[in-house]
Amino acid sequence: MSPVIDAHQHFWDPARGDYGWLTPGLPVLYHPFLPPDLRPILDTAGIDGTILVQAAATEAETDFLLSLADATPWVRGVVGWVDLDAPDIAGRIGQRRAQAKFVGIRPMLQDLDDPDWILAASRATGLAALAASGLAFDALVKPPQLHCVAELARRYPDLPIIIDHGAKGPIGAGPVDGWRIDIRAAARFPNVSCKLSGLLTEVAPGTDDAALLDRMAELLDLFGPHRLIWGSDWPVLELAGSYGRWHGLTHRFLAGLDDVDAAAIMGGNARHIYRLGGS
Repeated sequence: MSPVIDAHQHFWDPARGDYGWLTPGLPVLYHPFLPPDLRPILDTAGIDGTILVQAAATEAETDFLLSLADATPWVRGVVGWVDLDAPDIAGRIGQRRAQAKFVGIRPMLQDLDDPDWILAASRATGLAALAASGLAFDALVKPPQLHCVAELARRYPDLPIIIDHGAKGPIGAGPVDGWRIDIRAAARFPNVSCKLSGLLTEVAPGTDDAALLDRMAELLDLFGPHRLIWGSDWPVLELAGSYGRWHGLTHRFLAGLDDVDAAAIMGGNARHIYRLGGS
């Protein structure tokens, strides 16, 4: 049986002090989340491994995550952060590429004032180096930044781009026309994939499960079964529901697929796109 991979989860310790978004105003999340907290949850769900994703825009946090990954065999890879404006950015990417579990970068585009920030000419050197390295680019975007993904894919056809959380299009309430136009444009590029993660937190209060399952089906229609990647977004997931609830909803969605396509979404695509090798 193919390994099942949760391709999007986080660990953090607020005491480290570099999570600008993580404040006591989020009491559900404002405490340490570390490997011993997640392992029993993974065991219950039958998850074999994970990809650990950055949550702070610092290289120090990426070093912290890599240290956790090195001590945790079931963490198969780390998507970290690099300073794309650093004058030695190509060298920094090369150094990260040499670290066995470093599999990609994630600028926190959703938090930046300029929705076109990633398209600036000053970031071309870093993005070209990233594309040449074989590392992936996680696009943490909301609908205002989503239009950038198609342009990035056009400029860097060798760069694997993964849209996190379905680009956070609202589910059950809110405008979706712009989101739909831009995600369709992105999906036309074969180097763009999309994570089935973070969807539960975008569901409007009072919305039934059917709307969420419809959104998952819409993303499947756009990207196909070999460019969808499943993840939990734990522990952010806890703001909207339990790991078990999200895992159960996922299997309701997968029930309409054959075993090959379901296995691709639940781990095969992550292993291929993030180049996890034999893990």
